Order: sequence, then structure tokens, then C-alpha cells
Amino acid sequence: MEIKISFPGGKKVNAEINGMVIKTDQPVKYGGEGSAPSPFEHFLASVGTCAGIFILGFCTERKIPAENISLVERLEYGRREDGKPFLEKIVLEILVPPDFPEKYYNALIKVADQCAVKKAIMNPPEFEVKTVVQ
Repeated sequence: MEIKISFPGGKKVNAEINGMVIKTDQPVKYGGEGSAPSPFEHFLASVGTCAGIFILGFCTERKIPAENISLVERLEYGRREDGKPFLEKIVLEILVPPDFPEKYYNALIKVADQCAVKKAIMNPPEFEVKTVVQ
């Protein structure tokens, strides 16, 4: 797979994947226009949306309506010894309606744990960055 990164202007950086464009921008306080989520916000959203697609598939297979199910992703930050904050924990809460079958509560958690983004974080890849003359 190849993802092409481009710089359309200002603090915007876009990623093109399979003919689709993911737009990013920086918040106004960092010199951007705030016209799109920042790259880090996209990364964080990918955790919740990845878990969500697994939950949606689980419900679809069982003919359980998913319209009233949602996820809330909460971020917990800690502080390093030098005082700088760091992302310490990501908590996903799966919100189900009162009529959701209780027998599937734990199954939803197991299904959400199948998220490929979470698995990549838990077993991080190597990174190689290089400059190539075109």
C-alpha cells in the first residue's frame, strides 16, 4: 500500500489513499486555519472508528440494530518527570440502549479489541524515514 502526502498550503497536510483524500490542518493556535482535524486527531479517531466497524459488523451479523449504539473515546493524560504531558490511556466506552441483549455485553468488548489500529499500537511497527531525490 502507498499513501501519498501533499502540502496544499498553510499548515495543511493531506494524505491520498486509493483516490480518496484525508485532509488535515493545525488548530488556529498553532498557525493553522482549524479547517480539518490535526493528524494526531485523525490518529485518535482511527482507534474509535476501527473498534466501531467491528461492533457494527457484530451487530449486523446478529440482526441487532446499531443506530442506537455509540462509542465514546476518552483520553487520559499523564505527566512525565520533566512535566510534559503524554497520552497515558485510551478508554473506549460502548454505549448500548436498554433493550440491547445483556448476553452480548462482553462479546462487544472482545469484538472491539479486534481493532487493527489498537493491535498496531500494541505491537508497533519499525519506522524507516529516508530522503529520496526524484
